[in-house]
Amino acid sequence: MKYSTLVILGLLLALVFVGEAKSKSKKQKNKQKLAAQKEAILPRAEPCKASNCKLPDCRCSDAVLPRSKFQGKESEIPQFVTITFDDAVNAVNYAQYELLFDGLINPDGCEAAGTFFLSHEYTDYVRVNALYRAGHEIALHSVTHGDGTDYWRSADVATIEREFGAQLKMLQTFAKVDPKTVHGMRLPFLQISGNNTFEAARRLGLSYDSSWPTQQFKDPAMWPYTLDYASKQDCQIGPCPEASIPGLWVNPMVTWTDTEGYSCSMIDACVYPPEDDVDELFDWMMENFNRHYLGSRAPFGMYLHAAWFSRGRSHFGAFKKFINHLNTYPDVYFTGISRMLEYVRQPVLGAPFKDCPILPEVECRAVQCHVQKMSTGEERYMNVCDKCPAVYPWLDNPLGQQL
Repeated sequence: MKYSTLVILGLLLALVFVGEAKSKSKKQKNKQKLAAQKEAILPRAEPCKASNCKLPDCRCSDAVLPRSKFQGKESEIPQFVTITFDDAVNAVNYAQYELLFDGLINPDGCEAAGTFFLSHEYTDYVRVNALYRAGHEIALHSVTHGDGTDYWRSADVATIEREFGAQLKMLQTFAKVDPKTVHGMRLPFLQISGNNTFEAARRLGLSYDSSWPTQQFKDPAMWPYTLDYASKQDCQIGPCPEASIPGLWVNPMVTWTDTEGYSCSMIDACVYPPEDDVDELFDWMMENFNRHYLGSRAPFGMYLHAAWFSRGRSHFGAFKKFINHLNTYPDVYFTGISRMLEYVRQPVLGAPFKDCPILPEVECRAVQCHVQKMSTGEERYMNVCDKCPAVYPWLDNPLGQQL
């Protein structure tokens, strides 16, 4: 009897200790949760005063010239043209990119470049490496691309960090892109999630986001700015940021105007484009360009998906004719967004840079891989540099390791 009583007492004491341990563990988790929530609370941005926000690290959100002394000398401000493409790079669109940029040399003798916002699925990482070595800017567009705008609208900081951080690891591993050269991101569907988008970009070590269209500030056009202070930019696809996130740049997507006067954030989003005719399309592109070139010389963005070239027989030809024409101008520069931001930080009249960018020298031994996508069981082929992953890389296994 005594023995059984001792056993029962021992069990009761064990239950008490386990309960206390669970209670402590729960309290600890709640403390960690509260700490994380506290960390996520960002200071509300105050109105911007130019006297408190000065280049090279801070700029108010507005359409004013980079420096007040440039007033009356707008024709001496270099006109930047930033061509960007979203989504996967594959054999078809890579050939188009090669043709578009072939022979384009900026007035300073440096090769023209664009920005490629890459999503993971169906991307050919060998061709990404080729774009990288050619001097183009490689930027982030997420791993999964999400399954619609709701996913991104409600995304918290951790979700965005996972999506874009994993894509950064994939670019480094499979395309041999130095992560230190990756500076920017664009949200799929241009669907930002308020402060979360920009705080995630900051935590990832990025310097800019280019997901936010503006209709209000297109004539004169808005210049890039930082989120140190409250943004004046119109919120077309909310929620938009309200916090102060010092040093993070916004490259506003200044909208184009279609033939019926409607605004479009990307060329392929224009509801009423011109007829499928090279000259009609060329004239329309010139109208949108001249709003910048004959105005404040704010950077002119040409944002699109390569699929637009397949929508009309004249689309590619018109695009090529247009950029070739601009390439005859003595003050028009085709650069990636991050290169353009270098100028915005330290603006000058005339030639914007003293030297050309140093092209990366990195070898890539092309390997074709046949792997399985574990979440769906699908068989996938992918081209990578040097070594195949064990399984198809995905969000929580960006290196494609056998877990």
